Amino acid sequence: MAFEKGEDKRRFHRIFYHADALLTGSGQSYACKIIDLSLQGCLLEVALADSRLPDDSYILKFDLSDEISISMAVVATHVDGNRVGFRCEHIDIDSISRLRRLVELNLGDSELLERELAALGDLAEHSGSSQA
Repeated sequence: MAFEKGEDKRRFHRIFYHADALLTGSGQSYACKIIDLSLQGCLLEVALADSRLPDDSYILKFDLSDEISISMAVVATHVDGNRVGFRCEHIDIDSISRLRRLVELNLGDSELLERELAALGDLAEHSGSSQA
């Protein structure tokens, strides 16, 4: 998996949120650290022996508190050393609600959050119709 440099095409604001997390998939579990998050994905620091992840889906889980966690299905999009970018493929309703609140608190702008949620809905509509 190659890291593609070039024009930044992000449609979602990232928030810097440093926390420990667990990435599970391909029969492996990787301890990692979250560098940043958005409604569309995340950037993780992952200590890997071979500096590569298989091109598979993973489950990312991290705790906001002792009782509250966020879990999402993610796919690696790029690798740069021990930093790996992931795109969110699926997130349950409880986790997206928690992530939404976390992003909202860190952005400090509810209108910006609403625009990002609308863009996320547009992406879901377009990807769903292209698979039909």
